[in-house]
Amino acid sequence: MSTASKLFEPYQLGPLKLPNRLVMAPLTRNRAQAGMVPGPLAAEYYSQRASAGLLVTEASQVSQQGQGYQDTPGIYSKQQVAGWRRVTERVHARGGRIFIQIWHVGRISHVSLQPNGGAPVGPSAIRAKGKTFVGGTFTDISEPRALALEEIPGIVEDFRRGAANALEAGFDGVEIHGANGYLLDQFAKDGANKRTDSYGGSIENRAKLMLEVAKVVASEAGAERTGIRISPVTPSNDISDSDPQPLFDHIVDGLNALKLVYLHVVEGATGGPRDIAPFDYGALRKRFNGAYIANNGYDFELADKVLNANDADLIAFGKLYIANPDLAERLQRGAPLNAPDKATFYGGTAKGYTDYPALGEAAEAAQ
Repeated sequence: MSTASKLFEPYQLGPLKLPNRLVMAPLTRNRAQAGMVPGPLAAEYYSQRASAGLLVTEASQVSQQGQGYQDTPGIYSKQQVAGWRRVTERVHARGGRIFIQIWHVGRISHVSLQPNGGAPVGPSAIRAKGKTFVGGTFTDISEPRALALEEIPGIVEDFRRGAANALEAGFDGVEIHGANGYLLDQFAKDGANKRTDSYGGSIENRAKLMLEVAKVVASEAGAERTGIRISPVTPSNDISDSDPQPLFDHIVDGLNALKLVYLHVVEGATGGPRDIAPFDYGALRKRFNGAYIANNGYDFELADKVLNANDADLIAFGKLYIANPDLAERLQRGAPLNAPDKATFYGGTAKGYTDYPALGEAAEAAQ
């Protein structure tokens, strides 16, 4: 394994100098405390992984209505901001750089999580086939209601406030979650969006909410500290679009006009096949002047190949970061990787969260 790989070269991301091109992808772990506040374990978890070029946190809801799973952290209350501040302080003390991913799940939720037990919201009243995680188990997603036109500015404002809170909590930037069948993706894709008003029908109308959110977040946090994640062809959470290429060409043109610092792209099916549907990711890279973060199924060899071909600037790793807090060092040294324990991905305590050993710890344990 070559230690001369571009993966280990520094990269200037807006105002941040990244020591390498590894990004820890956002990973939902369902371990927030009462009030959806990230606790001491979260501070330990992220600080352990501070050697990544950039950490992106688990998705954090911008409102109670935006929550879709139990024990996911928020970024809308003072207590949540304080909890996240402890995380960013620990990461910065270890020399790391950290963005928060902010989301609204839209229709992928359950009445037990919603304000006053109400229905989840989406672009249209179309129930997604799939499960959410509540009460310690996977449960059918609840029937949603369509957002009224007059409610949409409030959603945009929730994202703006989330960005403002993120800066108050000490984050280096904000990643907008526009992927994986959650609210912004639901509005963009015609499988979930059957609206006949100014947010439905044409590509321009369906893309509008994602671009409006990107505009307010960038105005709040600074475009140089704002990224976005998209997933053009993933079927996650029962999402689909009849013609994703022109849709995402348009979306990326709009994001580029806002001068966002990066575009984080899930290539293929999230956590699944990269070749699930034809799509020209290179076209998105050409349309976008900021950094392109490639994601989905990357190992060292694929990352090295893609970086050398200049098909991406940064590579996001997900499951590998769950089990390997020092992934950058392991890959650079050609060291063996810890295997992730899927049974501890969602919910629980330190087991399968903060107890994966780094290289030095593994050596000590073996003696």
